[in-house]
Amino acid sequence: MTGESSGLALAAGSFCAAQAGERVAELGGNAVDAAIAASIVAAITEPGVAALGGGAYLTIWVPGEDPITIDGNAEMPGREGIPENPDLEAVDMGYGGGVRTMVGHASVGTPGAIAACGLAREKFGCLPWATLLEPAIDVAKSGFPLSVASWSYLQYSAEPIFSRSETGKKVLFAADGSLHPAGSTIFQPALAASLATLAQQGPECFYTGALGGKIARDVMRSRGLLSATDLASYKPIERESVLVELGDWVIASNPPPAAGGTILAAMLLLLKNRAAKEETSASLLLPIQRDAIGLRHTLAREPDSAEVAHCYLEQLARGASAPNTVHVSAVDRNGLACAITWSAGYGSGLMPGGAGIWLNNSLGEIELNRRGLLADPPGTRVPSNMAPTIARNKNGSVLAIGSPGAERITTALLYTLYYVIFESLELGEAIGQPRAHVEISGEDFSVACEPDADCGDTDMPLRLFGKRDMFFGGVTAAAKLADGTLTAAADPRRTGATLIR
Repeated sequence: MTGESSGLALAAGSFCAAQAGERVAELGGNAVDAAIAASIVAAITEPGVAALGGGAYLTIWVPGEDPITIDGNAEMPGREGIPENPDLEAVDMGYGGGVRTMVGHASVGTPGAIAACGLAREKFGCLPWATLLEPAIDVAKSGFPLSVASWSYLQYSAEPIFSRSETGKKVLFAADGSLHPAGSTIFQPALAASLATLAQQGPECFYTGALGGKIARDVMRSRGLLSATDLASYKPIERESVLVELGDWVIASNPPPAAGGTILAAMLLLLKNRAAKEETSASLLLPIQRDAIGLRHTLAREPDSAEVAHCYLEQLARGASAPNTVHVSAVDRNGLACAITWSAGYGSGLMPGGAGIWLNNSLGEIELNRRGLLADPPGTRVPSNMAPTIARNKNGSVLAIGSPGAERITTALLYTLYYVIFESLELGEAIGQPRAHVEISGEDFSVACEPDADCGDTDMPLRLFGKRDMFFGGVTAAAKLADGTLTAAADPRRTGATLIR
């Protein structure tokens, strides 16, 4: 999908999302405007994979300025108390070889994605908020095709998670009780009305207005924690991005207390240290993963997540050993770059208040809440693997990149950046290279790997996949090259789309 001019490169996980970016670009929107519009459409058209009632991080780098990351991740609610018997239920799914998560009303964290997008538009965008919502409103009204990525995940999650809400069940299931097939048209008229309210009243109506109020009342009535007080107290946080220098590149990602950008930065620092001492190859990425993931596992139970993240990064910088998302990347002709990763965890399965908005299960992601579910005080940001990343080269190139994929996010980005920086591959070729991901169970390491992945002489047991698989992420990347050429690429592991106009 291309246009005649050359003002924006964008990559997203779906054709609908890329179309939203194109529409905004045609109206004069910059990279931030286009990325926000595309992300909102992605959040509503990838049921199961993402949700409007989720969290997000936006890394933005204005040429000549320092990069920043807007933290709009989900937050621990509970300012009006925790019910005696919270609505939490364990669900086991076969997804990715086996996953356990907690769902129900008490799994819902305070959603921050909408607030974060509002702040980003206010600071860096050039189009009105209502204009950015128009593509999403139209998609919700006219319907959208159920993507292969969503359908693939819903094969595991539709019955145990997304059938919990009667209103949600009507969206995804046919009259005979079967899940709609991939490609079938999904209609959400209630969502269109909610989006129209968001467009007219601004993002604050989700936090202090009637829209958020009716969602919170429904959650609280059903033994959840999310209250109107929690929504009104939510604020997106502007943070300095974590930076890593690698050759002629400076790479900016999501800073502590989030885990995703921190672990990516740590892996890149280990790669930098080891590349200076030995010949580089993709097999080098496995011991790097093992060291980084091992230390993260050791530190994860500490009480102060921000302090732990800083300590973690510092230790790995010295060379010590030891669910589901959508992503949009955009770069415009002026070199403004924006990377947005948006997540609702595995999904709570809930669509409360008649608003047509799916909610997250961020409090129920067991692998991220290692100190215990509902253990943190209200206002604490929930742990996250998201890592929206931007890299700049001394030659003037700029690259916006990110991926869905839970714990495989950092792995997907590590492999792609390795092939771009060390092997000088073009974006599409770098993204398509086979990947391997180090897993940990207890104190034991193993490797999940795609066909032809370079695992070297590792002594870790291998879990072989028969083909390239969306389990290993879905990288989307957009770039402006040194000569001014704009380019974009989307991962063949998921249904992706690119825009260059």
